[in-house]
Amino acid sequence: MANTQKRKRGIIAVALLMILFGIVEIITAFTHNFVGISTTQGMLSAYTTAAVGSLYAIAGLFTLTMKKWGAALAIVFLAADVIGRIALVITGLYPLNSLENVVAIIIGTAIAIAFAIYIRLKWSFFN
Repeated sequence: MANTQKRKRGIIAVALLMILFGIVEIITAFTHNFVGISTTQGMLSAYTTAAVGSLYAIAGLFTLTMKKWGAALAIVFLAADVIGRIALVITGLYPLNSLENVVAIIIGTAIAIAFAIYIRLKWSFFN
């Protein structure tokens, strides 16, 4: 039983990180600055980036349900987040004008993918 509780705490920690990262992404969308990395590309970029951040946060909320349907929706929302990030880059709404921006988008996208994989690997812990 203790091992099950420990694994559920891990899932909850990941869910809370997704919510936090989503909120930070939303804030960054409108402040156009994240730890010195400029994301300024105009209002369309701000709203689109905020929408992608919302997907991230909502995925975390679905994960907190600890239900299989919530985990499934979380994975779908994380996939949409990744597709949204790629679309931001392809359309030029996310600037790749510095090494920091390139590294930030790669790491951020990799983390979202890792969260989706983690949720899938922990599938049996969802009811």
